Amino acid sequence: MKRKKTAIVAAVLLLMVSAGIYVYGIVFKEARNIESEAPDCSITAKKLLDDYNSNTKKADSSYLNKTIEITGKATKETDSVIILENGVFCLFKERLNTKMIDQKITIKGKCIGYDELFQEVKIDQCSVNKLNK
Repeated sequence: MKRKKTAIVAAVLLLMVSAGIYVYGIVFKEARNIESEAPDCSITAKKLLDDYNSNTKKADSSYLNKTIEITGKATKETDSVIILENGVFCLFKERLNTKMIDQKITIKGKCIGYDELFQEVKIDQCSVNKLNK
C-alpha cells in the first residue's frame, strides 16, 4: 500500500513539474523579431486602408499579426511614429533620426489591427526598408 502511495505522489510531482516547464515556456518565450522576418505580403498604404474600410473582419484575417511591407507617402511624423497616407500608423522601436515627411517609403512591421476611433491601421515593430526620394 505504501508503495502505491509513493508511486502516485511521484507521478503527481512529475506531472506538476512538466506542467510548470510547459507554462514557463509559453510565458517567457522569445518575442518575434519582425525586422528579420520575411514579409507575408507587400501592399500599398492606400490598398491597406481600403481593405480595412471596406471589410474589417476580412482585412484582419489577411493582415492581423502578420509581417507586412507597406509602401506609401509619409504624411505625418514624430519621434518614433510615421503615418503613411494619413491612415497607416507605424510605430518604431527607436527614435527616428531622419526626416521622411512627404517622401515615399517602404516600411516593414507587424499589423496589430484597425483603430476605429482614429480610423487608422496600426503597425508595430516597424523598420524602414526603402526610402524613395
